[in-house]
Amino acid sequence: MPLWSHDSGPRDHGFAQFNDRCPSFSPPPMARAEPAYAPLPESTSHPLGVARGQVNKTYIVAEAEDGLVIVDQHAAHERLVLERMRRALDGGTIASQALLLPEVVELEEPACDRLEDRMAELAEFGLDLERFGPNAVLVRATPALLGNGDVKSLVTDLADELAAFDQALSLKERLEAVAATMACHGSVRAGRILSVAEMNALLREMEVTPHSGQCNHGRPTWIKLAHGDIEKLFGRR
Repeated sequence: MPLWSHDSGPRDHGFAQFNDRCPSFSPPPMARAEPAYAPLPESTSHPLGVARGQVNKTYIVAEAEDGLVIVDQHAAHERLVLERMRRALDGGTIASQALLLPEVVELEEPACDRLEDRMAELAEFGLDLERFGPNAVLVRATPALLGNGDVKSLVTDLADELAAFDQALSLKERLEAVAATMACHGSVRAGRILSVAEMNALLREMEVTPHSGQCNHGRPTWIKLAHGDIEKLFGRR
C-alpha cells in the first residue's frame, strides 16, 4: 500500500506505532582515532606502525604494514623512562629539577633513617633530600626526567623499596631498584588520554630503545596480531 493517498494524506500510523514501541536513539559514543588514510610506515623502519586510536585510555592501537599492534602505554613508557635514567647514570648523574617550594614528606622514623642513609645515592638520581626532624624529610629537588609527579608518593615508595633491600645487594642492584621505582612514577599512567602525536612519539621511541618490548617487571609492553591471525579470528581462513 502506498504511504501517501490523495484522499487521506500521509499514512504514518505504522511509523507512529514503531516509534511508540522503540526507545529514543541516543547519540553515538564519542571516540578518537587517526584517519585510516594516513600513510603506513614501512615495517622494516617502523615495525610498530602508526597510531590509529586509544582504547580504555590505556592501550594504543596502531596499524602496521603486517598487522595490528596494541601497546600498553604505561608499561611501555615506564620502560622508556628507565632506559633514559640508565643512560643518564652512565654519563654521571641525573639532572634535577628544583621545586618552587620544598615539600615536607612525613614518614615513620625508621623510613626517614633509611632515606637519610641513602641521600648521597639518591642525589645521583636528581632527588635532593634533607632530614627534617625525626619523622619527616624535606624534598628540595626531583629528577627532571620524571616531570611534575607526586613527590610524596615517590618518596614513600622509595622508603619502602629501601626497606626491602637485602644488605647483600650490590650498589648497582640497589640503584637498579631505585631507578625502576622512579621510572614508574615518571611514566604516563593508564587512564590518561594521549593525542595521536603523543602516541606516535611513544611508538617511535620504543622502536629505537633497547628492551622496550618488556616492562620493568618482565611483562610485554605490546602485542601484534598479524593479518593472518585476524583473518582466522573472523573465520576467513
